Amino acid sequence: MEIRGCSGFAYTFSKNMGTAGNVNSDGGPRIHLPEFFHLNRAVSDLNAPHNFQFTGIYEAPFGKGKKYFNSGVGSWLLGGWQMNGLMSAYSGPPSSVTAPGTDLNAPGNGQRADLLNTTVKKIGGAGPGQKWHDPAAFGQVREARFGTTGWNLLQSPGVINVDASIFRSFRVTERVNVQFRAEAFNLTNTPHFGAPVADVSNTRFMEIAGVRGTGREGIDERVFRFGLRLGF
Repeated sequence: MEIRGCSGFAYTFSKNMGTAGNVNSDGGPRIHLPEFFHLNRAVSDLNAPHNFQFTGIYEAPFGKGKKYFNSGVGSWLLGGWQMNGLMSAYSGPPSSVTAPGTDLNAPGNGQRADLLNTTVKKIGGAGPGQKWHDPAAFGQVREARFGTTGWNLLQSPGVINVDASIFRSFRVTERVNVQFRAEAFNLTNTPHFGAPVADVSNTRFMEIAGVRGTGREGIDERVFRFGLRLGF
């Protein structure tokens, strides 16, 4: 079946460096002590290494002036349908592994966990009691010093999302038409996980805390919406 339309895609690979805690120069650094200020340098909270976007608009070849079913009942039933789609796939935001600052004794400064393994294994668990990264790669700091884990060391779960819609306009008179719209947000009903619990002292350390809520009004599950639009 011939389908007419257009599509496009874009992919971005990037790395955004900056001062931890000072996103877009809006906020203070996580470590304020001048002699340790260099520890703030890290990938930005906005860092998203991979970003892929695909869009498509297609019109079925049915109806008046088209190749198939251009007259009669077939034209009336099948003509004028337009399908639209948007697919997004991008990296999740970075995440810092923190630790209690009691032993640090430096009020107003953030504390980081100790890095025990140079390579942090990604386990990928997302259910109750399952770990996203290996918690054994980190430890608490029991003395007056900053932990060895860099800020924003880990990447949170990424997002894959598909939105789609189908439209059709019905001509009522020469100047008046009615458009039917059916839209689906998160068509595949794919969960978009938030960052895992990053406090090394928390009993749920490295467990996924919930979904990110990337949809409309923070709704993450699949949502259908129907509507009619009057044009004149």
